[in-house]
Amino acid sequence: MQKTIWLLTGLLMSTAMVSSSCTTVNTVGRETPVGTRQMIADKRVITDATLNRKVSIVGLNENTTSGGFLQVQIELLNQKNSLQEFSYHFEWFDMNGMLINAPASVWIPRHIEGRETLTITAVAPTTTAKDFRVKFIENVR
Repeated sequence: MQKTIWLLTGLLMSTAMVSSSCTTVNTVGRETPVGTRQMIADKRVITDATLNRKVSIVGLNENTTSGGFLQVQIELLNQKNSLQEFSYHFEWFDMNGMLINAPASVWIPRHIEGRETLTITAVAPTTTAKDFRVKFIENVR
């Protein structure tokens, strides 16, 4: 009897782990989008190939707000069928390429479901910011 209980418990736990780790997302949107994104070319330095194979950058979109602040959107894609966890951090630079020290510049944890696209958005802390760099790290459980 106890052997059967342990077997059933193990079966239920493995079923729960498989079902929770294989979540994917279906999406829908306009066939012809109304808005036009200002996509920009990017330079990538990949030091964590594992993270890059899991969560990849689809594109970068840049805008200037009405107040003159640089705004950046990054579209990400989870290339796996399971939930992926990561953190990102923006660094902002002035027109001379000098790093702007921003007190609110912290690592932001996020997660993305299987095969989901996710857009992260950031606004520069000052109007003197003219460029940016984004860093990504994988959150290890």
